Amino acid sequence: MLRNQMVLVEDLHVKYGNLEVLKGITFSVNYGEKVVVLGPSGSGKSTLLKSLILLVKPWKGRIFIGGEEVTDPKTNIVKIRQKVGMVFQNYNLFPHLTILRNITLPLEKVKKMSKEEAEKKAWEVLKLVGLEDKAHSYPLQLSGGQQQRAAIARAMAMDPKLLLLDEPTSALDPELVEEVLEVLRTIASKSLITMIIVTHELDFAEDVADRVLFIDKGVIVEEGNVKKVLHDPVNPRTRHFIRRLLRRKGLLKVTL
Repeated sequence: MLRNQMVLVEDLHVKYGNLEVLKGITFSVNYGEKVVVLGPSGSGKSTLLKSLILLVKPWKGRIFIGGEEVTDPKTNIVKIRQKVGMVFQNYNLFPHLTILRNITLPLEKVKKMSKEEAEKKAWEVLKLVGLEDKAHSYPLQLSGGQQQRAAIARAMAMDPKLLLLDEPTSALDPELVEEVLEVLRTIASKSLITMIIVTHELDFAEDVADRVLFIDKGVIVEEGNVKKVLHDPVNPRTRHFIRRLLRRKGLLKVTL
């Protein structure tokens, strides 16, 4: 593993029962790099993210994060996960806790911060995502976009070295998508954090990504510079997928 690699995945295979979802995935992500993962439903994108921190356990292959082998049985996976923030499609906020408490509780329990330290950090990340005025609200009092921004704030409060985002706008109404994407643009532009983002938002991908991975049927079909892959993909399968997304979303910024 090279010193500048935050993530290294070698020959990763994942199965659900007899169904092989990932079929030999190999790629790396450098420190500070922003990588977008594209692919059709069922291609293994979410499984890939979850396997990085062993929420799904591979049956073959090796995974390294920050130079430590995640797949080594001797590795303390809890400590690895403390370095990684993950934002899911459906927010996963505690409904019985205020937004402020959703953020401070992990800081107190995992980071062992005092209540005062945790609240100071929470206000910092709430400002980052523009939710200071919702700190004392409960998740169900917020819109979907606000809840997802709160989930991003909770992840960022842990000061992760790696941020994984699994289709962070897929559960949102179209008019709420942009407010979440704008927060992620800000994080990507102002932060040295390494990001791996599963998304179908091609204009967002072009704005923030350094590279794109296109996955289909459990394998990486195409990988490269974001502008090259989005504007001039080599593989016909990639080209077909991007054209279909453009037709569905009515995007004109990316043309083939």
